[in-house]
Amino acid sequence: MIPYFSKEQVSTALPYATLIPALRQAFTQDMTAPKRHAHTLSEADSSSLLLMPVWQPQGHLGVKLVTVAPHNTDMPTVHAVFILFDTKTGAPLALMDGEELTLRRTAAASALASSYASRNDAQHLLLVGNGSLAPHVAVAHCQSRAISDISIWGRSVEKSAKTAQVIREHAELPAHIRLHIVEDLASACHAADIICCATTSKTPIVLSDYVRAGTHLDLVGGFKPDMREVDDSLMSRATVFVDTYAGALAEAGDITQTLANGSLLKSAIVAELAELCSGQHAGRKSAAEITVFKSVGTALEDLCAANLVWAGG
Repeated sequence: MIPYFSKEQVSTALPYATLIPALRQAFTQDMTAPKRHAHTLSEADSSSLLLMPVWQPQGHLGVKLVTVAPHNTDMPTVHAVFILFDTKTGAPLALMDGEELTLRRTAAASALASSYASRNDAQHLLLVGNGSLAPHVAVAHCQSRAISDISIWGRSVEKSAKTAQVIREHAELPAHIRLHIVEDLASACHAADIICCATTSKTPIVLSDYVRAGTHLDLVGGFKPDMREVDDSLMSRATVFVDTYAGALAEAGDITQTLANGSLLKSAIVAELAELCSGQHAGRKSAAEITVFKSVGTALEDLCAANLVWAGG
């Protein structure tokens, strides 16, 4: 029988101290990750199926299957599973919980990017959003920089308090971290060294006027062309890094919309993660620079994480 790795097993196998350096290495390796497939299952309720294949010439191949059922009421709207195969034989090796795999690899990629794009002395992180990804992103960033304070802003103070509790109880959170619930977003942005946006907003939340020189912004939430987390003016001030050119230029609203209206020049998108990890681009150039990392995810990250789960299983 093919083994199944549960959410708890995936979580245990992917501590950020291990996953982040593994991703750094993976982005320099030979992996093929074609464009994801998206299929509408029902126009009536907007349900859909996503397929994300990836493979290595020597080693493993995998496919992540994601179903989205927006009108579910008694269960999650998104379900995901990752299937790992042997590339040479094509034999299936394992099934893995795809939701935990995705949360952890996404957060780890953000922290990896921050190691190149945020200031070395960054200590104060602002988390914008209270979704399931938010606690993961906050904890992962503590592996890249000497974070001392995490502020949490959301549209609901009650939800922000719950997010803070999840972060505080996270086994990988350094004990010295101070957590703050904030309600004034503008002031919180101005005080932050790193701003992590993990929302699915269709209108900008973080505005240029909120952000001071030297800030790094991690835009990890929006994954469709109609989603925006920051405004045009902020993008026009920023040096932009992306997880992959192909994904960001096709799917990221903060990129596609600002390129289309001229507020962002393509020349301002200076590197993707593979170029940062290989040393082709050094990342941040000055302490005063405003940097943006925009990610929509890549199956390369899924396979890297799945390889770690399999190796530890």
